[in-house]
Amino acid sequence: MSRKSQPGKRAAQRRSELATRLLHVLRGRVHAGQRVGLAVSGGADSVALLHLLLELRDELGIVLFAVHFNHQLRGNASRTDETFVKELALRHGVPFFVGRENVGARSRQEKANLEDTARRARYAYFRNIAAEEHLDRIAVAHTAEDQAETVLAHILRGTGLAGLRGIHPEAGVVFRPLLGFRRAELRKYLRERRQRWREDATNRDTKRMRARIRHKLLPLLEKQFSSAAVEHLCELATLAREDDAWLESSAELRVFLSAKERKDEWRISVRELTPGVSPGGPAAGEESAYPRRAPEAMAKRIIRALVRKVKPRTGQLNAVHVHAVLRLALQPESGKSIQLPGGVEVRREREDLVFRAAEARSSATGSAKALAVQVDLSSGTATAELVEHSYRLRFRVIDWPPEGRETNVTGAVLDRDTLSVPLVVRNWRAGDSVRLLGHQRSHKLSRLLNEAGVSRWEKGSWPVLTSGGRIAWSRGLNVAAEFAATPRTRKGVLIEEVPVT
Repeated sequence: MSRKSQPGKRAAQRRSELATRLLHVLRGRVHAGQRVGLAVSGGADSVALLHLLLELRDELGIVLFAVHFNHQLRGNASRTDETFVKELALRHGVPFFVGRENVGARSRQEKANLEDTARRARYAYFRNIAAEEHLDRIAVAHTAEDQAETVLAHILRGTGLAGLRGIHPEAGVVFRPLLGFRRAELRKYLRERRQRWREDATNRDTKRMRARIRHKLLPLLEKQFSSAAVEHLCELATLAREDDAWLESSAELRVFLSAKERKDEWRISVRELTPGVSPGGPAAGEESAYPRRAPEAMAKRIIRALVRKVKPRTGQLNAVHVHAVLRLALQPESGKSIQLPGGVEVRREREDLVFRAAEARSSATGSAKALAVQVDLSSGTATAELVEHSYRLRFRVIDWPPEGRETNVTGAVLDRDTLSVPLVVRNWRAGDSVRLLGHQRSHKLSRLLNEAGVSRWEKGSWPVLTSGGRIAWSRGLNVAAEFAATPRTRKGVLIEEVPVT
C-alpha cells in the first residue's frame, strides 16, 4: 500500500536548486501573510528573482507584487522594458505597479550625477509605493557581481571602511536576497525555463566606469589573479559591515556620554576629539573607568554622528569636511565656524564645538520670533513669558533697606524710582549698547554677551529689559549703572528667572 506524499514534500521535490538556496536566505526575512514587492527592471537578474519567488510564493505564504520604475532615459527602449515587465507580471497573475520620471531632466536641473539621480528617484518611488500599497518589503535583485563591482568602484574612487561595506543586504523596506548568487547561474536558470529577458545596452557602454569594471576589470581579476575574486570581495564587504556597525555603535555611545543636546544644537568639548587622557584621568599606572579621549579614527566618527543629528537635508560629508572640523577643534580662537554639506554649521565656542543646522542658526541670529512684552508694576508684580526659553521672568517690587542691613535678596535689582515707562522685555538687537554697573563707559551689548559666553545662535532671542527705550538689564549681565540699586534706594525691582514646568 503506497503512502501519499505530504504537500510540503511535493513542493520540495518540484523546487529548483536555486529556489531551495533562496528559501534559506528568506527564512526569517519574510513571513507568511506579508505583501512583498519585487523591483523588476526587465533584466535577467530581476526576472530570475520573480520566477524564484513564484516558485516559493505558496510555501512562504506571501502576496507578491511587481514594481517597475521607468527612468525615461532610453526613449522607446525604456517604454518597451515597461511593457515587457507588465506583460510578464500579468501572465503570472502578479499585480503590477509602475512609476515614471524624466531622470535625465532632473539630473540636469539639479546639476547632479545621472546615476546617483536615477538611484535616488528609483528608491524614493519604492518607498512611496510601499507606503501607498502597504507593502511590507521590496526585494531588489542585486547579485554577487553587483556587490563586487560596488566595492571595487569605491576602492578606485578612494574610500574608507564605509565604502568597503558595499551594498547592504537590507536598508529600510528594501532587501536584497540575491547577493550570494552569481549572474551566470541566474541566466542558466532562465534559459532552462525558456524565459526571455531584456538587455540594457547602456550596461555595455565602457565609457562608464561601472561598465568597465564589469566587462574588463572583474573578468581580468578572475582570470589572472583569483577565480574566487567575486566571492572574496563579497566577503570583504560582509566583514567591513560588521566592523563598521561595531564602530558606529561605539561612536554613538561616545556621543551619549560626551555630547550635550540643547534645544536645536549639539555641543561637545574639543578635548573629547583630540588624542590623550581626559582631564581627571588616572595617574600613571592606575586604572580608571573614565573614558580616554577619542583617537582620531573615533573622533571622525563622532563628528559624522553629530552632523547626522542636526543635518536638515541631504548632503554628502566627505573626509575633507571631517578634517576641517578637526582643524577647527585644534584652533584656540573662539567664534570661528565652518559650513558643511546638508545645511550644517559647526562653530568653535571657547572649549566646545557646537553643531547646529544653518537654518536654525539663521533663525536665531536674524529672524527669531519678535519678543515685546510690556511690564506693568502697578500691582507690585509682573511676569514676562519667554516662549523660546524654558523659563519666565518675574518682576517684584521689594523694600530695599540702606546698605549694611541684612537682606535675603538674590538676583538682579533695579532702583524703582529710576525706571520710566514703558518697561519692555524684548530681544537683543544689533547696535544695542549699555554701561554696566562698575564700568566707566558704554559697550556694545553684542560684545558683552560674547564675553559672557552667549553664542550668536542664542543672541537673537536673548532677553533685554528696556526702560523708556534705554537698556536697564540683560540676562546674564550686571544691571545698567544708571538703573542700579544704591544705598539711597527705597524700592527695588527684583528680576528672577522662574523655570517653566
